[in-house]
Amino acid sequence: MEMASRVEIDEDNDNKGSMWDLEQKLDQPMEEEAGRLKNMYMEKKSSALLLLRLAFQSLGVVYGDLGTSPLYVFYNTFPGKIEDPEDVVGALSLIIYSLTLIPLLKYVFVVCKANDNGQGGTFALYSLLCRHAKIKTIPNQHRTDEELTTYSRSTFHEQSFAAKTKRWLEGHVSRKNVLLILVLVGTCMVIGDGILTPAISVLSAAGGIKVNRPHLSNGVVVVVAVVILVGLFSMQHYGTDKVSWLFAPIVLIWFLVIGGIGIFNIWKYDSSVLKAFSPIYIYRYFKRGGKDGWTSLGGIMLSITGTEALFADLSHFPVSAVQLAFTAVVFPCLLLAYSGQAAYLMSNRDHVMDAFYRSIPDSIYWPVFVIATAAAIVASQATITATFSIIKQALALGCFPRVKVVHTSKKFLGQIYVPDINWILMILCIAVTAGFKNQSQIGNAYGTAVVIVMLVTTLLMTLIMILVWRCHWILVLLFTGLSLVVECTYFSAVLFKVDQGGWVPLVIAAAFLLIMYVWHYGTLRRYEFEMHSKVSMAWILGLGPGLGLVRVPGIGLVYTELASGVPHIFSHFITNLPAIHSVVVFVCVKYLPVYTVPEEERFLVKRIGPKNFHMFRCVARYGYKDLHKKDDNFEKKLFDSLFLFVRLESMMEGCSDSDEYSLYGQQTERSRDGLLNNNGNTTCSYVDTTISSVDSIVPVRSPVGSSGQVSSQTEADEMEFLNSCRDAGVVHIMGNTVVRARRDSRFYKKIAIDYVYAFLRKICREHSVIFKVPHESLLNVGQVFYV
Repeated sequence: MEMASRVEIDEDNDNKGSMWDLEQKLDQPMEEEAGRLKNMYMEKKSSALLLLRLAFQSLGVVYGDLGTSPLYVFYNTFPGKIEDPEDVVGALSLIIYSLTLIPLLKYVFVVCKANDNGQGGTFALYSLLCRHAKIKTIPNQHRTDEELTTYSRSTFHEQSFAAKTKRWLEGHVSRKNVLLILVLVGTCMVIGDGILTPAISVLSAAGGIKVNRPHLSNGVVVVVAVVILVGLFSMQHYGTDKVSWLFAPIVLIWFLVIGGIGIFNIWKYDSSVLKAFSPIYIYRYFKRGGKDGWTSLGGIMLSITGTEALFADLSHFPVSAVQLAFTAVVFPCLLLAYSGQAAYLMSNRDHVMDAFYRSIPDSIYWPVFVIATAAAIVASQATITATFSIIKQALALGCFPRVKVVHTSKKFLGQIYVPDINWILMILCIAVTAGFKNQSQIGNAYGTAVVIVMLVTTLLMTLIMILVWRCHWILVLLFTGLSLVVECTYFSAVLFKVDQGGWVPLVIAAAFLLIMYVWHYGTLRRYEFEMHSKVSMAWILGLGPGLGLVRVPGIGLVYTELASGVPHIFSHFITNLPAIHSVVVFVCVKYLPVYTVPEEERFLVKRIGPKNFHMFRCVARYGYKDLHKKDDNFEKKLFDSLFLFVRLESMMEGCSDSDEYSLYGQQTERSRDGLLNNNGNTTCSYVDTTISSVDSIVPVRSPVGSSGQVSSQTEADEMEFLNSCRDAGVVHIMGNTVVRARRDSRFYKKIAIDYVYAFLRKICREHSVIFKVPHESLLNVGQVFYV
């Protein structure tokens, strides 16, 4: 439906592409146009049939991980022998209420509603918070960014609890850093999920071979699991576009099969297990089990693994479709599956190690084995895809080294492949599978990762409820209190198993956290250095139109991370080589805390200095889900935006029959006068005296042809000059920056900057590769920053 709306809007723009229509739109208020654009991104009311179809499709993407948990829960809960049949009932009761409280009530009906325009995960929550409070540690946002159609946020009264919380968060840098570290910890644990989910799911599914062929050794099972894992990771670069249609049917069949087997086992073995729906058996379980009962919670918690992946994989499915799929299919089938296994174990306590496979009727054993293996692969694929997605989000927000991101589908924006991360995940996944060789230790590791991500989500959701939803403090306290009680209980049980495999995700997370935080720290320090060392506009203006240099034909695109001011790289360049191109464009590529920036709103263009300086700034804005595709012609789009800016600027200055145009002209003159009288203010790029309806930073939409009625001779001359310069050649000037810690820095800062950050910069991708800059048009300017 979104695609249909986009096509209709594009057709409208094509039909109304004449200059007369443009003039009419410029004379009229923009509320109607803004509202029409915003409606493209609002969740539409779906028909019942479409909702059912989306709910069916969501099964394969969202619920694969949660659905494969019955393969290994009871074995990890009772790694030894079951002493008392009542323990099975107590464990089942814990599973029932864990599934009810965490996936059903917390995630499906509360957390999923906190999605960022359909995007889930810890970084999506962080982006929501960044839009409602100034907590982003790299301060490269500008007020014009808030006018994006996808930049939705709510306002609140100055004396409200939300406003006080906002001021408290913004009050000190350390609070922003703590929040960032919290988000990074959650992200690292999701990456750990991407390693452990394939390991435990595939190993558990492959374990079915040994159940039916007892003479086979455990090594054969491990080899089969490793072969499947190597095949799974090796196929990632093809993407899932061609086979994703199989995912939903596989998972649906899986849920129906385990639900049906559950009903059969309850009828055949012991229907008394249904008394586990009474919570009294939880109390009796802990009273009877003591410490062993408490530590077994680590195994019980595996019944809700995949819950966080449920939120991270939310993608573009409406929340109502996800809720329908869970309540109608997933939840009842899981309850039946666990109840059926419990009924089987009541009569066969010695079979706890392979409870799932042993409870399958012999006549359908091998078909179920095939379905279980396929479901485990789908679950692993969903987690790997979620890991790629969250790495992309971290990269966009400056928290991960620049790695290659490949777009694997022409239909779906979210389907990406990150080669470097894929092979790292594969090596670590195989190491975990072959190293532990059994489900118990992997299950302990898995539980640790999952419970920490849940705790992070709870803390972020508390802030979301206060700042975004503006809930009453009693509701916030109720949600946070109940979530923390349940999750901290599980966390305390997991701590007992740190030495039994639980250390694995902690080590993996610590390694990724170090990489992500050091990269972010180095990026922040480099940005701050550039901000403090940017060139004074008074100095630029003092050079005159020729900039005191030889102006050679051509256009120089100077890449910078600054969205305002003239970067240090420019003065460094012209000091060492006293020549510059006839036209200079400072290009800033920045990522905003939104999931996407529409193409028609991507570029902001501004003139720097008087017209005869021929200096411009172009800010290209991206969301954390946006990708630089191979077929994107970044340079062409940039020049289209520049030429359109020149046309619009000339039109607005030349019109006298519109109050809006006159006001724009007055504001432009005041802005220009203020610029010429500026004796050191380097934030000349965005002028505060401009009006909101026609800002001096023009949000570029579709290119429009020139009209003789409003274009002046000056505009024609400048357009001709720009085109001749473009024909003469375009050079991309980029900074080849070396970042070093100052001599008086502390030793840990020197290690972080001089060794870790330097190594990460050496192995990460260059900007020139990301933007497909031809080598023959690239000019690197070396410089050293001491931070």
